[in-house]
Amino acid sequence: MGVKRLVAAVLAALLLAGCAPATAATGGPPPVRPVPEGPYAVGVRTFTLDPGSARPLPVTVWYPAEGAGVADGRFPVVVYSHGLHSLPGLHAGLTTRWAAAGFVVAAPAYPHTRRGTARFSRADVRHQPADAWRVIRHLVRLETRRGDPLAGHLDVARFAAAGHSAGGFTTAGMFASGHSARLRAGIVIAGGGMAGGLADPVAPLLFVHGTADRIVPLGVGRAAYDRATGPAAFLSVLGQGHGEYLAPGGRGFDQVLATTTEFLRWTLYGDPAARRRLTGAALSPGVTAFEHRLNT
Repeated sequence: MGVKRLVAAVLAALLLAGCAPATAATGGPPPVRPVPEGPYAVGVRTFTLDPGSARPLPVTVWYPAEGAGVADGRFPVVVYSHGLHSLPGLHAGLTTRWAAAGFVVAAPAYPHTRRGTARFSRADVRHQPADAWRVIRHLVRLETRRGDPLAGHLDVARFAAAGHSAGGFTTAGMFASGHSARLRAGIVIAGGGMAGGLADPVAPLLFVHGTADRIVPLGVGRAAYDRATGPAAFLSVLGQGHGEYLAPGGRGFDQVLATTTEFLRWTLYGDPAARRRLTGAALSPGVTAFEHRLNT
């Protein structure tokens, strides 16, 4: 079966099963910024983007907090995309830990693939990369909006995209030809490529996949990894299925959390020490395997 037909079959399977649980783009590595020391408390807020439009987009934002507000400093932003029949809050085990590590995480609830939507359509996944880019543009404007709690705290030159299952395909689709250099890195979890995605300008990409995934087969993730033309890495979670390793306490969760966090520190903070720690964070005998073609 060809890759395109396999991806189509995978998306059909996603409909039945559900999905609940950069450096080269700018011509070189981003300059090193101070990496936060120690975990932050985590705050959360919600808003709806374009509420009166044909595609209103509820967004959940987790952020590093101090006292009753946002912690001092400017923080890179991760846009996180959920899978079919899922919601941002179902991924909080991962996203809140990224926020505690010094990232703002913005997670849209997509109009026609989220849990509880009145008009579910798996075909709508192809429109979700544009929705995610709407979130990025909104946050760029919000950074300078007087009176907003997040204003002055968003490093809007440093975005990453991440997502699980259909959200992983959405993430890949955000890397379309000519995408903004604001998008510096991507994390595709239990997903694969999307037509028109994974194009120039290149950005570092991390793929995470369970080797026993029956919903999005391992080969789909491997094909996307093989297509990536820039720095890329592949974390295999051995013997695991479609996403149980995203639940805190689950087999492989610690390695997935450590690897994704170090990857984000490297790509968004420009921390070379995080790049050197990646392999050690990823590897656990009998639990994970790791390969990469990352710039040293």
